[in-house]
Amino acid sequence: MSDELAEWGKVILIETRGRRSGRPIVTAVGFVEESDGGLLVSASDDHTHWGLNLIAQPECRVTREGRTAGYRAQPLHGAERNHAITALILAYGTPAEQLGAGPAFRLIPTNE
Repeated sequence: MSDELAEWGKVILIETRGRRSGRPIVTAVGFVEESDGGLLVSASDDHTHWGLNLIAQPECRVTREGRTAGYRAQPLHGAERNHAITALILAYGTPAEQLGAGPAFRLIPTNE
């Protein structure tokens, strides 16, 4: 089902490297696209594996609507983090009650 949602552009599939295993791990994640092509994402808690993986290794690959590209994760703090959380709640609605409890990132395209 998450593959279909990624094909439709409702979520992205983010491929991170396991911080312990080094293996690729793919997870469906809600996002908001910025005007410069960056993507805002946020984990539901501080122990979310994909978030911890991005902290350990910021390079990742994102698949959206059948296209895959390289990105680099930039952790967000303060007002930038609050902006990202607000944008994600507006995009996905209030069922995302835990949204913002974990790390938030801007995924920046790397031309990879």
